[in-house]
Amino acid sequence: MLSKQMKSFVPNVCKHLVHNFSVQCGNKTAYPILQRSDIFRDDSKGMANKSKTSSIGLIPSHTDILVIGGGIMGTSAAYWLKEKSASKALNITVIEKDPKFTKNSTVLSVGGIRQQFSLPENIQMSLFGAEFLRTLKNRFGPDADICYTPNGYLTLVGENKAEQLLDNHRIQKELGACNIILNKTQLKERFPWLNTDDIELGCLGVEKEGWFDPWSLLNLLKKGATDLGTRFIHAELIDFICTGNESDVQKPEVNQLVEINEAIVLLPNGEKASITFDICILAAGSESKTVAQKAKIGSGEGLLSVPLPVERRKRYVYNFVSQGEPPGTNTPLTIDKTGAYFRREGLGDGFIGGMSPVASEEPETDTLEVDYNYFDDKVWPILAERIPAFNSIKVRSGWSGYYEYNTFDKNGIIGRHPYYRNFFLATGFSGHGIQQGPSVGHAIAELILHGKYRTIDLTRLNFDRIINNNPMYEVGIV
Repeated sequence: MLSKQMKSFVPNVCKHLVHNFSVQCGNKTAYPILQRSDIFRDDSKGMANKSKTSSIGLIPSHTDILVIGGGIMGTSAAYWLKEKSASKALNITVIEKDPKFTKNSTVLSVGGIRQQFSLPENIQMSLFGAEFLRTLKNRFGPDADICYTPNGYLTLVGENKAEQLLDNHRIQKELGACNIILNKTQLKERFPWLNTDDIELGCLGVEKEGWFDPWSLLNLLKKGATDLGTRFIHAELIDFICTGNESDVQKPEVNQLVEINEAIVLLPNGEKASITFDICILAAGSESKTVAQKAKIGSGEGLLSVPLPVERRKRYVYNFVSQGEPPGTNTPLTIDKTGAYFRREGLGDGFIGGMSPVASEEPETDTLEVDYNYFDDKVWPILAERIPAFNSIKVRSGWSGYYEYNTFDKNGIIGRHPYYRNFFLATGFSGHGIQQGPSVGHAIAELILHGKYRTIDLTRLNFDRIINNNPMYEVGIV
């Protein structure tokens, strides 16, 4: 039952908080989360209470777990919480302000999955994701399809990055990745369309790497979560209400049991509604910093003075065709030593590609308008140099999307916020979110239900590293 799981989890997680949130009640120590009866009451009583809704449509007046953001992270967390809890009484509500996902990072991504990282956590999350994709039909039925293309990734480096590529490859292999190293001659033999004049080595993923349709994966997870009882609501978070008074929230050095337990949301018709909750998961992608500020993260004192370092960054993806003899249908997603990349798009003659800009050339993020001059001036010359067939191409279209860019170290921020005992983070993945979504949702579910990570230890990626100025950088990785 849920109540047993949660009771066993509370003492374990509380002791990991930066501040000791326990208080003395007579001669006994009481953990604050146990003071909230909503989650721990019997399932039947919980269902009776949580089924009540406010007067505004189907907006619940209370939910056990509130998820802010209906993209891959929030939806995955909701799915795994319901799947792993095995309790119909666990009430989960996901709010998403853009249910058509017109600006959502998930559906506008290229949809790649790879294990070519240097951090063990990122490699393990991608391996988890690869296995999740491999077994989709077992989990969601025979019609589950995400148009997976298992062509792998090919990462190219010059002489100055060769040793780092080898070091990364060793870590990847030790953790279970199926990648091989190719020298200049082997690259030319395997990919005759490739100019290898200034390339020293390449790392090719021969299994568990490729690309897929992000929209299809998101919809499978959403349907899975919905079938298990998750409620998805079109609404925008506009404020949080915390227990205690304003001074309690602003002064975390006071041994006060502060929690966020109420959200104010804006509905499409302009009305506002209140939702109380026991636990909140922030998975709002590139909007996460704005949402965190509603909880005074970044504007308070002490722990609350440290902002969530996630901001919106725009990236372009261009769709083009080659006028010459193009790379074949088995071409991997190829990442040049400059960071420019390309891959095939479908079985026809189309390709997509792009490149992240240098810091001084970051585009404005007010709109999703595509700058085609950036392709002509920056991306195309690199691709044409690396793949001679691309000297003559025609750009057919393009799109842009937003990275939830972690300005601190470009890696995900996962786990409990060190000040609020019931506030969890899953954001800042900086372009790697779509492939890490299944594993991050699973990890958040473990942390909430069991009080610790059981499958992949993601402790090093928590918010504490930002407070302690301990960045987790990828090395030699785009």
